Amino acid sequence: MKKNFKIISLSILILIQLILFQYLLRVEPSILGWEITNLYFVIIITFSLTLSALLKTISKQYPKHMFRINMILVFISLVLLYYSVGIHVTSIFLEGTTFKFSVVALVSMTLYYYIQKAKSGEEIYLRPIAGLKAIEEAVGRATEMGKSVLFVPGISDLDQVETVSGLILLGHVAETTAKYEAGLNVPVSKSIVMEAARETCRESYLRAGRPDLYYDDMVHYLTDDQFAYAAGVNGIMVREKPAACFYLGKFYAESLILAETGNSIGAIQIAGTGSPSQIPFFVTACDYTLIGEEFFTASAYLSKKSELLGSIKGQDIVKGLIMITMVLTVILHGFFQAGWIEFDIVTLFGH
Repeated sequence: MKKNFKIISLSILILIQLILFQYLLRVEPSILGWEITNLYFVIIITFSLTLSALLKTISKQYPKHMFRINMILVFISLVLLYYSVGIHVTSIFLEGTTFKFSVVALVSMTLYYYIQKAKSGEEIYLRPIAGLKAIEEAVGRATEMGKSVLFVPGISDLDQVETVSGLILLGHVAETTAKYEAGLNVPVSKSIVMEAARETCRESYLRAGRPDLYYDDMVHYLTDDQFAYAAGVNGIMVREKPAACFYLGKFYAESLILAETGNSIGAIQIAGTGSPSQIPFFVTACDYTLIGEEFFTASAYLSKKSELLGSIKGQDIVKGLIMITMVLTVILHGFFQAGWIEFDIVTLFGH
């Protein structure tokens, strides 16, 4: 009881302040004899200071549960403030935007919750992606066979997010090849991508403790032309016969040409792209394929950073909630059309 005495005292003080604030909203300013807005200001300041002291006390006594307590206190404070002030929600929003704001607030709070949960040290479970786990296996196979690893970052420039994601994964692949002392070959079609890829590989080999194995020509320029680039990469495959081929970036019609050539030489192939029209070709010809957002979230999986893992988990929860909402909306709208209920839920989403 002594341990929680300060917390209870501060909570009671906050409750008294809210009651006083509610009373001031209903009293005539002339009764007080001075500007009532000054009292509003004083009470808001004291409320903020008291709430800050309460949170500080709780953080010392219950550090592991601090985030959950913060969320509960914020929710309770908003509800109490809403009913105390008596503001009508629709009066502070443009017509038809109340629901949109609620959705944005819910999504933001969900993401924030899981990011903070990950930062607090709690384990965040994410669905394993087979293609990412196979990277080390593919490089290990190339090392055992005494062959090189081929990495193709696509044919687009750095203004495409797929190219950036591909270069992030190149860093992980390069670090793995450095650890296993396997050869790495990175043909590119853009000069800026070549410089970025070289810097990525240099840092990866340094991070792996093997800067002596890095050389600039492992990343080399072929051509800007789409099919000339595909022909050049195919020639490298046929001549060197790499044991592992990675296609991670922005691809167009050359995707099937590359994947079929890699399949013909018996290489393990791991592909990833955000182009919906090229995914079927990679799925057909490659051993592992990072489909859509799996490709973009791969960097978070590999980095193991808490804020990134929490963000991905939060996004997964939000997508689940959206799917549930869509199903319930269809069902309830069907009930409305059948005359079983009088409220049409579709009106919440606007017209």
